[in-house]
Amino acid sequence: MSIKSDNWIRKMSLEHQMIKPFSSNQVRQEGSSKVISFGTSSYGYDVRCAREFKIFTNINSSTVDPKNFDPDSFVDFEGDVCIIPPNSFALARTVEYFKIPREILIICVGKSTYARCGIIVNVTPLEPEWEGHVTLEFSNTTPLPAKIYAGEGCAQLIFFESDDVCSESYKDKNGKYIGQKGVTLPKI
Repeated sequence: MSIKSDNWIRKMSLEHQMIKPFSSNQVRQEGSSKVISFGTSSYGYDVRCAREFKIFTNINSSTVDPKNFDPDSFVDFEGDVCIIPPNSFALARTVEYFKIPREILIICVGKSTYARCGIIVNVTPLEPEWEGHVTLEFSNTTPLPAKIYAGEGCAQLIFFESDDVCSESYKDKNGKYIGQKGVTLPKI
C-alpha cells in the first residue's frame, strides 16, 4: 500500500472524475479575501465545507441513539458561517463529490487551523467504490461558541492505493451511505 502524491490525485481527478469540483492547486485566497486553504496538497486533498448544516440541539432532551436517531435533535441551517454552540457539534457535507476507485482507501484528518481552536473534524474512511458527498462532523470542544466557514478548507484527505484490489468493495456490499448527496444522518 502506498500514499498517493499530488500528481496522482490530479491525474485521477481529471481523467476519472474522482473529485468534482476539483482544485488542482492549493487555494489560500479568493479575490481579496484570505481563506482556510483547500485543494490539492503535497500528499492529499483539502476538502471544503458546503453551506448546509445540521446543528445539534438538546432542546428536545432526546437520548442520542445511533440505532434510532431522532432527526429532531438537529436544527437545519444554511449560510456562509455556522456557529456551533459550546460543547456541541454540527453535521455538514463537502462541496466536493467523490467517486473512489476500487483499489483506493481514503483517510480523513482535520485541518490544524480548526484543531488549534478546539474544533475537531471527524469523518470515517472513504472505502473503495464509495461515492457521494462526504458527511462531516464538527465537534466544538470549547466552552464558547465556535465558527465554521462554508466554502473553505476544513479537512484533509489522504489517499492510499493497495497493491491488491479488494475482494469486496463498498459498492459490492450495497453500503447504506453510497450516493449520498446532502448531509446524511445515521442509518441502520
